[in-house]
Amino acid sequence: MAIGAFFSRLKSGLSRSTQKLTESITAVFKKRRLDDEALEELEDLLISADLGPAVAAKVIAGFRRTRFGKEVTDEEIRETLAEEISEILAPVARPLEIDRTLKPHVVLVVGVNGTGKTTTIGKLAQQFTEQGLSAMLVAGDTFRAAAVEQLQVWGERTGCVVMSGNANADAAGLAFDALTKAREEGADVVLIDTAGRLHNKSVLMEELRKIVRVIRKLDPTAPHSVLLVLDATTGQNALQQVRVFKEMIDVSGLVVTKLDGSARGGVVVALAEAFGLPVHAVGVGEQAGDLRAFNAGDFARGLVGT
Repeated sequence: MAIGAFFSRLKSGLSRSTQKLTESITAVFKKRRLDDEALEELEDLLISADLGPAVAAKVIAGFRRTRFGKEVTDEEIRETLAEEISEILAPVARPLEIDRTLKPHVVLVVGVNGTGKTTTIGKLAQQFTEQGLSAMLVAGDTFRAAAVEQLQVWGERTGCVVMSGNANADAAGLAFDALTKAREEGADVVLIDTAGRLHNKSVLMEELRKIVRVIRKLDPTAPHSVLLVLDATTGQNALQQVRVFKEMIDVSGLVVTKLDGSARGGVVVALAEAFGLPVHAVGVGEQAGDLRAFNAGDFARGLVGT
């Protein structure tokens, strides 16, 4: 998918988030002096758009410093807002880079069930294949037959080897076997899917730590990337998921999915402000081309409808 087409999809996907925010801004700021009351209303709007209290306070401080007491239009507010949001997002907009010298670069993909982990792995595999990299997929969510089948479909689609085991097999043992095979075959990337049963956090934590412990017997530096996949439709719950997974494992970057079905796209800004973790990619649909590297400026403009 061409970049212009992707931006259109992103803008369209964010339209529900945008509509909520821009209609409110237009209602409040037809042409109005930016006084304390106006800033308070704007702060409430930003919080209700899932940008979170910290981001809202930061943006309002910027407005107070530069525009306080001046007559402003809704368009000026949106343009300034896009600049402020872009500034917050710019430091975290970092694509996932694969180190070709590692042979393989091990990517552990984590997140609760239903966020789109397995689909994200398939899309990444397709992108890596198109870049001339050889990828191996590991069906480490051995408790969900659907996840294994889904990964096998992506394997056929992308021409990638898929390693899977029996139902409820030990995910760590499977990851060890996959890494052994990937090293023998000189694969560039290994993408490991994992279970996401958060209702039993201690079991999940032990499982993830065991996978890391076991693959480090082969490569003490693995995993080289730990991607946490988040579903944009969960809004502020995404922040809690980051906190929980950071307790379990050293998360190195985020992928935010389902922006095409969410009125809560502002949470990406809240995540950037709260954690400063790289947002490697965002997803706006089911096709491989619907997952793209995160662009701060495009996202900010899409979110505020400029």
